This record gives sequence, structure tokens and C-alpha cells, in this order.
Amino acid sequence: MLDENLPTYHFKPSTDSPLHTILYFTHNGSDSAATYILMRADPALPQAKNKYAVALTEASSQSIIYAESLVEPSWTQPTLSQAEIRANNGVPPPATPVVPDTVTLDLYNPDSQVVIRSKPGSWGKSDSWEFELPEQSFRAPSASMLDRDAEASAPPIADVVPKVVFRWKKESRLGKEMTCYMVGRSVDGRKSKEPDITIAMFKESRHGGSTVTIYEPNLRRVDVQDRKGLDIVLLLGAEVVRDVWLNPKPGLFNTGASPPPTAGRRKDSRGQSSSPVGGVTMSGAIGAAVPPPPPTTASAVPPPRKDQHEIDAETRRLQAMVAEEERQARERERQARERERQDAEEARRIKAMLDQEENERRRKQAEVEAETERLRRQYGVQGQAYGGGPSPMSPEGNVPGLPPRPGGAGRGTYFATNNLPHPSPPPRPVSAGPSGAQMSGGSQGWWKPSNGGSSGGGGHQHSASGGAGAGGKKPSSNPLSGLLGSGGVYGNPAASVSNFFQRHRDQHAEGSRPREVDGDDGRKLTKKRSTHF
Repeated sequence: MLDENLPTYHFKPSTDSPLHTILYFTHNGSDSAATYILMRADPALPQAKNKYAVALTEASSQSIIYAESLVEPSWTQPTLSQAEIRANNGVPPPATPVVPDTVTLDLYNPDSQVVIRSKPGSWGKSDSWEFELPEQSFRAPSASMLDRDAEASAPPIADVVPKVVFRWKKESRLGKEMTCYMVGRSVDGRKSKEPDITIAMFKESRHGGSTVTIYEPNLRRVDVQDRKGLDIVLLLGAEVVRDVWLNPKPGLFNTGASPPPTAGRRKDSRGQSSSPVGGVTMSGAIGAAVPPPPPTTASAVPPPRKDQHEIDAETRRLQAMVAEEERQARERERQARERERQDAEEARRIKAMLDQEENERRRKQAEVEAETERLRRQYGVQGQAYGGGPSPMSPEGNVPGLPPRPGGAGRGTYFATNNLPHPSPPPRPVSAGPSGAQMSGGSQGWWKPSNGGSSGGGGHQHSASGGAGAGGKKPSSNPLSGLLGSGGVYGNPAASVSNFFQRHRDQHAEGSRPREVDGDDGRKLTKKRSTHF
């Protein structure tokens, strides 16, 4: 099924009668419901001999006939070749039916005829069957009795009425599927070609049934007034095309006994009638008289062997198909078993690999624990730092401490002295500051007194703590002496090199002494950055 939402008719043989086929209709996924019955002629009836007849009736009442078709074939004439007659054991071969090129469908209420014409395919083209439907099939309603009488006795639809052209086309040269297209319009016998528009699809199943699907989205583009007639023509036409041209069966025309008798005269290739064949035939010798064949009756004619050959060929084909299906089933089972075996082997391989990895991990863990235990027994645990001290491997433990500052207190001296009561500042040494050019030459020169560097004025000399010699200055009343002393923050060589503090101290010192001027007092003095902060 192409799509369960499309209108679809399923052809299924009836279980009550082999001559009936029930058409089940489904739409939008609904349950199948019997809508029509396709009836074929009974071959046992004398009226059905050498004919093909089929009708489409209502499923609930078979007396309501919507459309029917009757096909009478033409017959081939007996051969005149004596070689063929001798090959057939002296009996002329029977006449065989010839399928006509046109088939007529008779529709009722309103009465109309639809002719299906066969168009054989050529190189690169498949076979096709074409038919036409009028755009307007019903007359306008009228209350006049004259119009009713004219409608009852109206002739078939004339050619001047516009018609829509449809075509059943075989999908492939070997397939059993067809598609119906709307290919154009026909007015007064002149056809206009249009792009093909899909209307219906026919598909034959293996079990003898078939399916006709109406492509509903394209029906709005079909300008046909009788939509019911279009459905009937599509259903009946598809079945007739399949039985007559697409997949004909051996007993199509019910040829049970003998072909109908031919006329006394037959026509030659030029269409002229000729006398019946006499008893003289050219068979090898010129003018040799050959006795006429003995008269044959219907009972003496042997049944054609073609049917038996076809049955045997079909039997062999079915047997080969069944054997192929069994072989494919066995192959699928073998492949399934092979896949299961491969999956089991892969699972075992993965499990073994995981077990091996687990064993390796446990072995390495055991080695690590054994080595740890050996090292613990050898070195013990005394050297391990469990407290808050820095680890020997930490980067902070590898950094060496700062060396002590020369002549000054440690890093925390200032903060420690601030927490205690401030003692009285000690007396400043005599040689605390630079005096003259003798102060250059290293940090030791700051604390050593110069030979001639006694202060002018001859004041009292005080001995400084730390081993300062004589010749120092008197204690200064400078308020910064507490910071500039040896116990102060700036009492170190780094702070004592600043000329700012030296000049400030010289200005507030008691007494006067000659001061050397370098001549660069006008320049801006730059304070050296302390190393404390």
C-alpha cells in the first residue's frame, strides 16, 4: 500500500465463488469495507464461449450493474504449409485467438461508452493504454417531458464535447505495475498535450490479488463532472487491462472446444475475398495432387499442449522459488548463529582483558605497599613532619633566611620596641654622621671618628655604647634623635647616608663648627628608599 490515508481498493477473490472478486475500500486508515463485486462470465454457459466478459456490480445487490465489458477476439486462419501439417501429425493446427487493440467499457446511468486503446511500446518506452472521459456527462435538469424523452433517446456523447485524456502506463518492461496519468484534453478529435499528472496506481500481488490506489491530492485538477464514473472506469479498466494485455491467462476467452466457424470465403492480405482452399496443394512436386486431409470433429482435436507446458514451467518456477526461499532462510539462520558465536567470543575476550587489567593493578598495588613497608622499616617515621611546620619538600622550606643587618636591629625590632614602654634614647655617638670627605669608603666609616674631626668649641665628650671613641659631640636636642639613634628605626647605615637627616641634625646641634659646603645645596636632594619598607 502506498499510503493508508489515500483511497485504496483491494481486489480479493471471493471464498464463495471463484468467478467473483470482492473490492474492499479503505480511506484514512479505516477498516476495509466491501464496496463492489467484480463478476466474470461462467465458462460453462454457451453464451460465454470464445468471449471475455466482466462486470462491476454493487456489493450489497448484484443486480445493480455499474459497468461491464465484453471482448471478442479475432482468430488466426489455418496454415497452408504442409510441413506444419506433417509436424502436427497430419492435423491442421487449431486457430488461436488474437487479442484486439481496443476494448469498450459500457457505463450505465447515464449510459456512455469508454474505449481503451492499446499502444505498444517501442525501444525505451513501455506499453500504454489510453482512454477518454467527457468533462460534462449530465444534462441540465428540466421539467419538460420533451427534454426527458430527448434525454432517454439521446445518442452517445459527440466528439465535439471536450474530453480529458487518461493513460495507463506500464512502469517497467518486466514488472506488473501500472500508473494512470492525466495527459491532456481532446476537443473535436484534436488532442492537446499537457504535463503528466498522477491519478491512480495499480499493483498486482503474488497471491492473485491486486490493489488500486487513487491519488486524491491530484483529483482537484481533474475537470470531470462524473467523479463516480471516473472511479468505476479506473477500477474496471485496470482489471480489464491486466487480464487482456498486461498478464493474460491461458483460458481468457473460454476456448473450450473449437473456434467459431469461419465464412466460406476468406480475405487475403489485400482485403479481397478468395475461394476456399481445394484439395490440390503445392508441397514439393509441381502439380502433385495431395489427398485432402480427413474431416475432423471437435472431439477428435487433441487439446493444445501449450497449457501443459505452461503449467509445467510454472510448477518448476514455483519449485525453484520455494527452494531459493528455503536456501535464503538457511543462510540467514547460519549468519545469525555466526553473529551469536562472534558476540560470545568478543564478550569472553573483553572479560579476560578486564580480569588481566584488574590482576595487574592488584599486583602493582601490592608492590607499592611492600616497598612502602620496607622503607618504613628501614628509615622509620622520626623524620616525617606531621606538625604544622613547613615540609622539607615545600618551596618555603628551601628558601634561606635573610642575613642580619650590620649595625642594626632585626626585622621585628621596631614592632617589638613599640609594644614596650619607650626608654630614654641613648646618647648619640660622636661619629654618627658623615663629616667631610673621610666618611667615604664603606659602612664602617660611619661609626669611626676621624683623627681631626673633633667638634669645634671643645665641648664635653661622651662615650657611646658600642665602643665609640672620644671626640664625639654633645647630646643633641634634636627631636628626631630618638628615631635616628642606634635603637631607632632610622638608626642604621642605610638611613644615615641621607644628607637630608644629616643637614637637619647639623642645623639643630649645639655649638658651631666649620661646615664644609660642597656647592650643590641648590640641587634637589633625592631620598634613598629605606630597605625596611
